[in-house]
Amino acid sequence: MVSGKYQICVSGAAKGPSFEQGEKLALAVGVAIAKAGHSLMTGATTGLPNTAAIGYKKAGGKMSLGLSPAATKVEHVLKYRLPIEGYDAILYTGLHYGGRDALLINSADAVISVGGRLGTLHEFTIAAETHTPIGVLEGAGGIGDQIEDLLKLLPNAKPELVLFEPDPDELVAKLTRMLDKLHADYRHLYSS
Repeated sequence: MVSGKYQICVSGAAKGPSFEQGEKLALAVGVAIAKAGHSLMTGATTGLPNTAAIGYKKAGGKMSLGLSPAATKVEHVLKYRLPIEGYDAILYTGLHYGGRDALLINSADAVISVGGRLGTLHEFTIAAETHTPIGVLEGAGGIGDQIEDLLKLLPNAKPELVLFEPDPDELVAKLTRMLDKLHADYRHLYSS
């Protein structure tokens, strides 16, 4: 049974070669999350996460939430120079990037990693440490190409909670099945 209603975080490069390689994938994963009926979460940043949010809204996604490192909308736009389009709501955390990352990952049911750089690595390690399911969307380069090797170095990580897949629709479907299995005893909490 494939169902919706999970909070799926998209993590990825804000700029650089991984952004250029992964732009179409990020757009497609946003669409796939919307089609599956899930909510989308990102760090309310530029690049691949924002591209996923735009794809999500264009596909009719019902709830996109950005968690900003800034304390206010003014700081978000003027100091951090981050986007506001593509989101139904933005939570201005005031936690800067490090604290924002921890809140974002701990608020998500699963994380989809698309390419990435240092921030994506940080979000990946938080997800691995907290045993949050992770889907690695292959084909965007960056830190995504290193995750399989990193799993060998992280003693607390559970490799069985990390999925690798080049197809955005299939990755979202696999993550949904994993979440359905992990939360089988609590399906009533995710049905609304």
